[in-house]
Amino acid sequence: MGKLFVADHPLVKHKMTFLRSKFTDVHMFRELMQELSMLLAYEATREIPVEETFCETPLVKTKASMISGQLIALIPVLRAGLGMVEGLLRLMPMSKVGHIGLFRDHETLRPIQYYCKLPENISSMDVFILDPMLATGGSVAKAIDILKNAGAKRIRFLCIVSCPEGIACLQKAHPDVSIYTCVVDERLNEQGYILPGLGDAGDRLYGTK
Repeated sequence: MGKLFVADHPLVKHKMTFLRSKFTDVHMFRELMQELSMLLAYEATREIPVEETFCETPLVKTKASMISGQLIALIPVLRAGLGMVEGLLRLMPMSKVGHIGLFRDHETLRPIQYYCKLPENISSMDVFILDPMLATGGSVAKAIDILKNAGAKRIRFLCIVSCPEGIACLQKAHPDVSIYTCVVDERLNEQGYILPGLGDAGDRLYGTK
């Protein structure tokens, strides 16, 4: 059974305040998104297996541990998920990066796939799906369907803002996938946006609105 982890940390709360603010400009919004992604990744990677190796310090040769770069895949859901990738790559530059393109039909709120490019041998990898917003949950559930059909087995989902409706949808569709989020907001509005939320993450990342 997957778990729900909420990053209840003073640094996360502080940065979330500025991320939410409508006065935060595009550059600062991107920086905050990357920083929050790094803080979230710290917890999401806690159970990643490591390999034993050796390291030579200036004094002696000693036992050490390393994460295998061939075993980590970062999968942003386009387009807003791209805003989280750099934060995780700063921690794990050896990761492979794939992409899943989905957009939400604003009338039906259903996700529609338009692109998919995944790393090879994804069945042997620890996979991290990245999307800043967990709103209805439909897009992320669809992305996980795509990954499972490609053979992925160890999947974690990272988002900045979530809500009860999206969490319930994802846990019902994929109870084995753990969810890591910075905050659980109140609810969705009639248009499927999270309240209080932070607006459209993609538009705020790329200055398109």
